[in-house]
Amino acid sequence: MRRLLRQVRREDGTSLIELVTVMLVLSTILGALTTAFVQGMNAELHTSNRFRSQINAGMALDRLRKDVHCASAITPTGAATAISLTVPSGCPTAGVTTINWCALGSGTRYTLYRQTSVTCTSSSKPYADYLTSSSVFAYTAPVQDVSLGTLHVDLPVNPDPTKPADAYRLTDDIVLRNTLRG
Repeated sequence: MRRLLRQVRREDGTSLIELVTVMLVLSTILGALTTAFVQGMNAELHTSNRFRSQINAGMALDRLRKDVHCASAITPTGAATAISLTVPSGCPTAGVTTINWCALGSGTRYTLYRQTSVTCTSSSKPYADYLTSSSVFAYTAPVQDVSLGTLHVDLPVNPDPTKPADAYRLTDDIVLRNTLRG
């Protein structure tokens, strides 16, 4: 018991070398933990951006499909970065006669916009972001007595073009139900 009391009463401290060694080990462990947390946060942000851009592309295609199914004509014919839909009076678009869709941007980032009545601009309503190409539309005009007009839509999405493995492509062929075969 006396020996224990003597050790408790001693006022010896730790040496400078011991203190520096403990601080070095602790800073190494904290540095590794900080790096792991930062990488986890970056991975979560990247995953969130990918998910959001894919969901937005799906919603844009759904809205475009509704517009095209009701349209009676599309201009221009062939591959395009913008299309103009002619909407007949029987469609549920509240008096709108023209709906414009366009892909605007530069480099490897484009945004798909929708605008009613006037030309599509970057101040129009955005529907899908992080498209990697502006050529998203290809319209095939109706063939007499053979087929209705068809719009091919190709939405290549990638929020981080430096990672090509993360690319997502949403495509569809939409038939204009209100066009005539001839």
